[in-house]
Amino acid sequence: MHNLAERLMDELNCNYIFTIPVLGGIGISESVVVTWIIMAFILLASIFLTHNLKVHNISKKQAFAEFLVNWLESLVGDMAGEKGKKYSLYLGTVLVYIAIANVIGIFGFKAPTKDLNVPAALAIMSIALVEGASIYEHGVKKWLHKFTEPIAIVTPINILEVFTRPLSLCMRLFGNVLGAFVIMELLKIVVPIGIPAVFCLYFDLFDGILQAYVFVFLTSLYIKEALE
Repeated sequence: MHNLAERLMDELNCNYIFTIPVLGGIGISESVVVTWIIMAFILLASIFLTHNLKVHNISKKQAFAEFLVNWLESLVGDMAGEKGKKYSLYLGTVLVYIAIANVIGIFGFKAPTKDLNVPAALAIMSIALVEGASIYEHGVKKWLHKFTEPIAIVTPINILEVFTRPLSLCMRLFGNVLGAFVIMELLKIVVPIGIPAVFCLYFDLFDGILQAYVFVFLTSLYIKEALE
């Protein structure tokens, strides 16, 4: 158990890889570097899949790219509703990023989502999008008025909800990723051979993708609610 505690602290501690010598030194953590790697992978994959596009006699590569984009837009668009489809590109990008970030540990990298700052930043961005979409759709006056619905006495609760939603998104993503790591380490202690490899497929692969879907699903519901 002592080794488990050390491993857990090691996973939670996000070390600085290097420091940018400006403004007294800006530390670049491991989670940021891995995020850059994920961004580079997504960018290069996008360039590769969209290179030399055609209208007729399309290649298998282009067919796969079109299928992937249509699938993401359909998946996210259905969750966000008709008015929320305009935000499907952002939500699809977040879905792909979190899914890769959660499963990248299989390749020897530390998952960025194990750094609490990453889920927190994603949650804040999502709620900022939700409230921004509401203001864009209804205007500032109606946006402010929604805090007094259904009656004025619940205004403090409605205001509090703006802050509890990102907290819920953040802790759900961070907690599930961390919980999966703890379970896997316990399995390695109890049954070091065989069983952990089987459960790895669930916790490191399926569960990681599932948590990405849940995060985007909840954000889409918030957007749909805000635009009604």
